[in-house]
Amino acid sequence: MATVNNTVSSAADSALALLGRKDSTSSKDDVDSQGRFLTLLTAQLKNQDPMNPLDNAQVTSQLAQISTVDGIERLNAMLTQLLDGQQSSEAMQAASLVGRGVLIPGSGLKLGDAGAIGGFALDVPADAVTMHIKDAQGLEVAAVDLGSFDVGTHNFQWDGTTKDGSRAANGKYTVSIEAVTGGKPVAAEALEFGAVTSVVRGTKGTDLQVGELGIFKMSDVRQIV
Repeated sequence: MATVNNTVSSAADSALALLGRKDSTSSKDDVDSQGRFLTLLTAQLKNQDPMNPLDNAQVTSQLAQISTVDGIERLNAMLTQLLDGQQSSEAMQAASLVGRGVLIPGSGLKLGDAGAIGGFALDVPADAVTMHIKDAQGLEVAAVDLGSFDVGTHNFQWDGTTKDGSRAANGKYTVSIEAVTGGKPVAAEALEFGAVTSVVRGTKGTDLQVGELGIFKMSDVRQIV
């Protein structure tokens, strides 16, 4: 028997419990670079050839160059601040997930005393969705009709009941999702349940350590359970 729900249920909570619970220096550098440029420009004006002085166009061009360089430096500094702020915000969001259950891409299914949690994602509505559960030897132990679903991410719970009505042994299984619309198969992505145990701050952003499942990006989280 399987129960499907898009919200967290008491069985999901039980299964989750089993799984475990630029600074002032850059500004000064900008001022110094502008000061050096103005000093050089002033010296150039003082020592120019009286018979061949700089015209207004040349002076304007040099002033435009320092203005352009200054603008680029300020833009780079602003982008750096924005990226730092985004990474800090992402890290705070990731930290709030520690101890929470999430659904991420994967076909694993861990059965405990309270059952197992898994999920799937659909890009198009499905008239019928069936989950096929196999043991470590690749033998199918259960095939459960979950019903029809709209587009989106959905979670399911498996109580461990097998094809012959017996209870499967606790442990690791794999699941595949079969979805059909109008008698034709449609794509369905299997999702695996895991508990976030820590946050990993990398050079390319903030990642999540999802227990023994490994490290995943924030964008890999399809649903928070």
